[in-house]
Amino acid sequence: MNEQMLRVDGIELCTESFGNPNAPAVLLIMGATASMIWWEDEFCQRLADQGRYVIRYDNRDVGRSTTYEPGQPGYTLEDMADDAIRVLEGYGISQAHFVGMSLGGLLTMLAAVRHPQKVLTATLVMTSAFAPGLPPMEEKVEAFFAAAANVDLTNEQAAVDQTVEKWKILKGSKHPCDEERIRRLAIQEVRRASRLSSMFNHGLLTGGESDIARVHEIEAPALVIHGTEDPILPYEHGVALANQIPGAVLLTLEGTGHELHRDDWERMIDAIINHTARAQ
Repeated sequence: MNEQMLRVDGIELCTESFGNPNAPAVLLIMGATASMIWWEDEFCQRLADQGRYVIRYDNRDVGRSTTYEPGQPGYTLEDMADDAIRVLEGYGISQAHFVGMSLGGLLTMLAAVRHPQKVLTATLVMTSAFAPGLPPMEEKVEAFFAAAANVDLTNEQAAVDQTVEKWKILKGSKHPCDEERIRRLAIQEVRRASRLSSMFNHGLLTGGESDIARVHEIEAPALVIHGTEDPILPYEHGVALANQIPGAVLLTLEGTGHELHRDDWERMIDAIINHTARAQ
């Protein structure tokens, strides 16, 4: 992998790339409060090994990218969607295949509406356009995030334990929890964060309402990937999203939660490769 810090429009975005820069570009956008490392190295490399130039990056307020005072995000969801375009421009890339997880999926949809010429395809993982009448997140998730506000994030052990507990709550029943792997990533997350407490700014973000109302206008071929046991965005969100975007294809992961479980990687990677190949 190659790390590159992009400085543009008064902010810094930490990025990493895998593979041949001359191959079709795939931009990976992670979800709320999580840095790019949750697109794991091996996942990225396996995409690259199948002929893709893979770029991942830290959103604002996570990892090594620009952070803001906790409770005071100085940006909107539209700004975050535009950050994806800033990353492409920083690499000299005019178009890419976007793959977004959770909040990253929402940002992918916003980018596809705001910058349709930049988005070759959209892969939307465990995300939603929040159509009316969809079920809310499960109570256990709400309770976890309410309690998380009281954790001392300056204590590395406490911060790591909280992250491990989060992924345990978000998992589905099909796959075992690989606590050793999650803990290793959680330690990396804590140690590389410029200001860990700023990650909760993602929960305060506003904007994008008018753009997300236009998802039915997305022309980029869309692949929706959703687990049947997602406790944050229940499976009905994925079904609705696939129906909202013309021609979208739905890949259902039975027994999977709000997670990128290693046991699902082969199906996901094959689907992403096939999906992006059709738009070359």
